[in-house]
Amino acid sequence: MTEQTKTKKHISYSELSNWNKCPWYHKLVHLDGLAGFKGNAYTAFGSAIHDVAEQLLLENITEPVSYFEDQFATNITGLLEDGIELNDGLLADMRKQGAELSEVILPALRTEFGQFEIIATEYQLYEDMTEDMNLEKELFFKGYIDLIIKTPDGKYRIIDYKTCSWGWRAEKKSDKIINYQLVLYKYFYAKKNNIDLKDIECHFILLKRTARKNIVEPFRITSGNKKVQNSLDFMKKALYNIAKGVYIKNRMNCNYCDFLHTENCKR
Repeated sequence: MTEQTKTKKHISYSELSNWNKCPWYHKLVHLDGLAGFKGNAYTAFGSAIHDVAEQLLLENITEPVSYFEDQFATNITGLLEDGIELNDGLLADMRKQGAELSEVILPALRTEFGQFEIIATEYQLYEDMTEDMNLEKELFFKGYIDLIIKTPDGKYRIIDYKTCSWGWRAEKKSDKIINYQLVLYKYFYAKKNNIDLKDIECHFILLKRTARKNIVEPFRITSGNKKVQNSLDFMKKALYNIAKGVYIKNRMNCNYCDFLHTENCKR
């Protein structure tokens, strides 16, 4: 086990996803502590829309459009302060798209799930997985669930918002690595709250910027016992390789890497 791994107290799905994308990138960001992706207009938009959805459900706001505009402006200011270059035309489009989405998120949730009980928004997971992963050192799984509701059928529904342009193709909707985010959330939420796994369902909600219709699209993913076990096996594989110091560079993803053509890319 590496010195860096020995000091780690937790791991998140985003870290696991980065490892899957490229173990070398994972090492640079999560073990060496180098700054990777700092954000862009798309993340600023996504963060603002997430905030709108949360505050609407908590009934903390009555003017979702103006709230979005304020949050988006704050996020953009932060990017500019970090020296991130932004396209004014794209930002103008996003302001219009965000305003439209802000007004239809809550009605779309009501249409999809009917009357539901809000269990939690931005629910934090920080669960000991030492035994689950058969680890020698204590390690926690860290994550934030966008929304948890309970429907009249008695099912708990773990929900994650994903902003996108026009939507996801079928292959992305069924991508196992993407799905593992919610499946792992389901497993650790059930464990923490002593809920039977069969009583929890998982849903993504696509918030589409450029689609002409169906701009809020909820869809359920499969999350049965086999998929839960596969997600845990995926995590075990990642932890094993990280502990062994296996940092193979995935050259298929080099063109999209923040470290491309930098001294950290050389190996």
